[in-house]
Amino acid sequence: MNVIQSKALIGIGSIGEVPVLLAKPQTYMNFSGESVGPLAAYYKVPLHHILLVYDEMSLPNGVLRLQHKGGHGHHNGLKDVMGHLDGSREFPRLAIGIGNPPGTMDVKTFLLQKFSSVERKQIDESLEQGVEAVRTLVLNGFNHHVTRFNTRQKYKYHKV
Repeated sequence: MNVIQSKALIGIGSIGEVPVLLAKPQTYMNFSGESVGPLAAYYKVPLHHILLVYDEMSLPNGVLRLQHKGGHGHHNGLKDVMGHLDGSREFPRLAIGIGNPPGTMDVKTFLLQKFSSVERKQIDESLEQGVEAVRTLVLNGFNHHVTRFNTRQKYKYHKV
């Protein structure tokens, strides 16, 4: 990733024989669509070939959820991306759980703080699993393998 285009740091490569464009918006999270929309248009990427990866407070820390489409769930960054893709919900997404703020902690403070060592370990492990999920999705499309991925995530940090 060594080029800036459409307010994003981009890199071009492949997974297997499949070409991949990786974009990391350099905007504030709530304005991510300003990068995603123009890049999708410029490279003529079909919506079902866009994979949006984002953090999700409604999931426990380190738990991943892969969906083939859906709404924004009050996530402002996701809402902005949808707005820049003509309101479409028809693109896959990978949510990475970061949990909720403890007690009465301010949401912005929670989002800007560093992970604890335990949280960091959970996130690192989930990112490794996420890489494998992305690889499977790119090479095989959405199929039963991806569904099994979500089922494994459901009980990831469940206390017995």
